[in-house]
Amino acid sequence: MNVIKLDHISKTFGSEEAGVHAVRDVTLQIAPGEIFGIIGYSGAGKSTLVRCINLLEKPTAGTVTVDGQELTRMPARELRQARKKISMIFQLFNLMPSRTVAENVAFPLKGSGLSKEETKAKVNELLELVDLPDKAEAYPSQLSGGQKQRVAIARALASDPKVLLCDEATSALDPQTTRSILRLIQDINRKTGITVVVITHEMAVVKEICHRVAVMELGRVVELGSVFDIFSNPQQSVTRSFIATTSNLGKIDELIAADDPLVAVKPGAVVARLNYSQSNTGEATISEISRKFNVDVSIVFSNVEIIEGQPLGGLVAIISGDRVTEAIGYLSEKNVMVEVLKRG
Repeated sequence: MNVIKLDHISKTFGSEEAGVHAVRDVTLQIAPGEIFGIIGYSGAGKSTLVRCINLLEKPTAGTVTVDGQELTRMPARELRQARKKISMIFQLFNLMPSRTVAENVAFPLKGSGLSKEETKAKVNELLELVDLPDKAEAYPSQLSGGQKQRVAIARALASDPKVLLCDEATSALDPQTTRSILRLIQDINRKTGITVVVITHEMAVVKEICHRVAVMELGRVVELGSVFDIFSNPQQSVTRSFIATTSNLGKIDELIAADDPLVAVKPGAVVARLNYSQSNTGEATISEISRKFNVDVSIVFSNVEIIEGQPLGGLVAIISGDRVTEAIGYLSEKNVMVEVLKRG
């Protein structure tokens, strides 16, 4: 059973005719224990969509079901109870500055029925989980940005939620701190089985921890799939644009547009982008086509990385010689995706 089910969700601010259509007919299913990414540029509707999951924004149309409960039809009292199983962390941490770290983490436990000793034990356990056991009596002003986000994560976990919503949770952090927070979220997901929904405009975040990703544009989901499949074979231009930000392979488009001497090619030669999947990343295809078709291959950029435990590689090269077309055909037969970017 899916822990989150969004069925034809739409959200319009203002009138149907003249309002802002932030989310348009989105249907998604997210499995228990999944780390699911939702990515889009500013204004794509991703933050509005995630706020529809816990009904901080009530959808204009469609239904939201979380852990088997249809939230969109619940009366206010039942909805407040259901929301306790859906926690959220934000870009700017939202900690209470006048309370200690321990008091911030303990705040969701008010009214839970736990004794003072049980609450303290729970808080200590959560601070251990986020690697801040020595900061219980510190105040938010005494913490770094990464430490503040760790406190926010501990507070979000205090009610033992089944779903953790992360709305641009690393956008205010430097790259090194971002990686540590992402590793923490990944570790918590493994240890607790909590379902995580990550809202971001950074494809590097998706690549780092997500299992699947939905790409949003103008309020709609335009592409959906496993992170590996999306990276290895993006279908939409907006997806290709996001992926280009995580690799130096995208720089070739700028060089071609500027007619840079680095990509100057003679008649018959081509500039080509080659994308490798897990099945052919380890094969010596460049050496093969050089020997087999007597072509010269000059590599301009290359990139190999591991996504979801699987190798994924690509390179941009200038291929020249009398049998370039045959060489490209051979690469395609070997399941290497070849995109000719420029011809001499």
